[in-house]
Amino acid sequence: MKPVAPGTVIFHRFRGYGVITSVNLLTGWVSARFGDEVRSLDLNLSHDDLQHADGEPIHFRRDPPDRMPHARLMAMVRELHRAGYQRLYLYSWPKPSGLHWRWHLFTGRRNWMDRPWREGWYGSGADYNFNPILGWGDQPAATAKELVRSLAQFDPQGLAQALSRDEDHTKWFDEICEALLPNYAYTLGWDVRDGRVPDHLPVIPVRRGVPAYAGPSLPWPPGWTRMWTGGSALVSMRFKTDPADAPSGVAR
Repeated sequence: MKPVAPGTVIFHRFRGYGVITSVNLLTGWVSARFGDEVRSLDLNLSHDDLQHADGEPIHFRRDPPDRMPHARLMAMVRELHRAGYQRLYLYSWPKPSGLHWRWHLFTGRRNWMDRPWREGWYGSGADYNFNPILGWGDQPAATAKELVRSLAQFDPQGLAQALSRDEDHTKWFDEICEALLPNYAYTLGWDVRDGRVPDHLPVIPVRRGVPAYAGPSLPWPPGWTRMWTGGSALVSMRFKTDPADAPSGVAR
C-alpha cells in the first residue's frame, strides 16, 4: 500500500482529482483541496472511498499507528552503529505539556547536555502526527535502511562526524533496541517535580493500545548518571542551531 502524506494526489468519486494538504494518523482524517477550490475538504479514510491517482484504494490502517517516530529513529541509529557510525546519538525528552516527545540526533562528542544542533536533525511527535516524515526527503513508510539513505543524502557532512568508535554506547544502545523495539522507545527526560533521577531508564510506548512496558529494568546510557546531583543538571543547556550544510561536529 502506498503511503499517504501531504502532497499525495488522490481521486474522489464525486470531486475528481485533488491533493492532500494534511494528514492525521491518529484519527484517519485528511484534508484535501480539489480543482480550483479555495477551501480544503476534510475526508475520512475509512468511509470516503478515496483512491490514489492510479486508482489504488486508500484504506485507513486499523492498527494503532505510531504517534511519534522514536522507535523508527532507534532502528535507524542501530543500523548506522553497525556500519561504523558509532558517534551518532539519539536524545529524546517530553515537551512541557507532556503530550508529545521531542527527539534530537547529534554527532561528535557524547555530551548529552551540550549537544551540537543541526538543522533538520530534531523534531517532535506533535508534528509527526500530521506529517509522518522526518524531513530528509524520506517517505512515511520508509524502513530503517531507507531512512539511513535519506539522512546520508540530506546531510552527508553532518553524518560524517559520526564515523568513529564509541563501543560502550553502541553496546548499550543495541541492548536497549533489543528490549524495546518495535513498540517502545526510551526517554532521557522526566519531571523534576517527581523527585530525583529515576533509578532506571524511562520507557514510553510509541503508539496507542500498547500495554505498559513489563520488560526488564534498563540502565541509563554510559556516563549519564555522572552528570546529575539530586535533580539538577551539572551542565547548563545552551545550544545554537546550524544550517544543514554548515561544518559541525564540535559540541558547544
